Amino acid sequence: MGRMSEPMWKREISNGAQPMPSWTTYAEAMNQFNRSARAFMEQVHLLTEARTAYQEAMAVGTELRNRLDAGERTLRDLMTQLERVVSDHLGEPPLDGEKPELVKGGNTKTKTQTTGTWKGFP
Repeated sequence: MGRMSEPMWKREISNGAQPMPSWTTYAEAMNQFNRSARAFMEQVHLLTEARTAYQEAMAVGTELRNRLDAGERTLRDLMTQLERVVSDHLGEPPLDGEKPELVKGGNTKTKTQTTGTWKGFP
């Protein structure tokens, strides 16, 4: 059967002469072709399934990237608006991409406007 994996036109007989075409050689080749073609056709659906799954994964990936990009744009726009409000009302400049500093857990005192007393925050 090792001879069947090698194309017929590449087979050589040890004495260098070309093999004489025979019905046996023809029948062997046809049987091998038949077996191989049937085996391939039994599995060809896997190629179709793989291609369909790949296309679905690519489409879903694109949709997810689009949604993430849109969400990111919305967050940036909201942050820009928030920075403007803070700047307008508190007179503080926008962060310009800097990370805000964390407030430490100590007591912070503020003066309430209505009573003029100091109030402590934990």
